[in-house]
Amino acid sequence: MGLVYADITIYNNDDFALVRKNQLDPEDVKKIDVRALVDTGSYMLCINEVIQEQLQLHIVEKRKAETADGRILEMEVVECLITFRNRRCVCSAMVLPGDSEVLLGAIPLEDMDVLIHPQRQELIINPEHPYFAQMKLK
Repeated sequence: MGLVYADITIYNNDDFALVRKNQLDPEDVKKIDVRALVDTGSYMLCINEVIQEQLQLHIVEKRKAETADGRILEMEVVECLITFRNRRCVCSAMVLPGDSEVLLGAIPLEDMDVLIHPQRQELIINPEHPYFAQMKLK
């Protein structure tokens, strides 16, 4: 199977709190459309410094992470909201250096209840739950 990419939108989740308080117009919520590599080997969403700066995402913490080449790096962690088609997910994202490729990891994939279709090599909505995400609690 080849590489699978998905078109997602990343939002500054803090902006939605300002919208609810009538301190920000909904059209002014910071967002960016990106093409992300669907990476089931990564746990989290990984964005890059360029996206973090554009969306003005605040740093929640710093964590160490092992990269695909075995290096251990300390990276900033931010929170954001992402959407894929009719699914949404509020999640933590590790900030990769520079303009690194965006990675859509296993945790947001599970949270949005989406699947990789191996024959079509694309990310799809779970056909068993087409209208809403369904989670397992056991």
